[in-house]
Amino acid sequence: MSAARRPSSTGLRQFLDLQQQRGWMEGKTILRDADERSESLELRFKYVARFEKLLRRPQAREVLEILRRYGRDCIPIPRRTERHYWSVSCLPSTPGKALVRVNASWMELFSLYADGDGIRALFVTHLSDFTTDHSLDHGQVDDAFLERCVVKPKDVSYFVPRGEDIFGIKVRDCSSIRKFLAVPRALWAIRAFNLTHMNRGRNAYRASHCYNLADHMLSGGNAE
Repeated sequence: MSAARRPSSTGLRQFLDLQQQRGWMEGKTILRDADERSESLELRFKYVARFEKLLRRPQAREVLEILRRYGRDCIPIPRRTERHYWSVSCLPSTPGKALVRVNASWMELFSLYADGDGIRALFVTHLSDFTTDHSLDHGQVDDAFLERCVVKPKDVSYFVPRGEDIFGIKVRDCSSIRKFLAVPRALWAIRAFNLTHMNRGRNAYRASHCYNLADHMLSGGNAE
């Protein structure tokens, strides 16, 4: 741990060495998080109205359930790194009309959208984790694997945005989102992408962090 705390370290390397990060990514290591959270009361009150508006949406229960799973399983030491290395926005004003969005560094990690009275998710991952040969060849996307990650094949689709190793996976229906998060290979890929961007330095979206949503994300207990 002493090497991980050198002044030159950035991102999660201030708290976790590479062995600990890999162990968590592979589901072999349970990380010790902080017992308490640091909090900005000004920021908590700033987004209360948006959070209350979200609670009036028919998708609110499913949104909070999936956020709890995501916070529990996909973010390392979430209390210690809250807001400064990841954040969650409520009804963000950015294009797309997301209900909630999780960010790290300058990157969107995960978003939930209304889909009728239900929800659909967008997972941003590394393309190379979802190709049959781990290449950046768009033609090698493992469609069969993606379809096995959801309840119905029609529930999953994907796109390749600009970026060297970026892959967007869209999953419809709460049951399919739950299944996707429970597939070990998919969870590994989500964790790998999140580690990549949490290690890049401070979160650029910390001013839009919604503590009320984070309360639910951090109420899920340990991932293991």
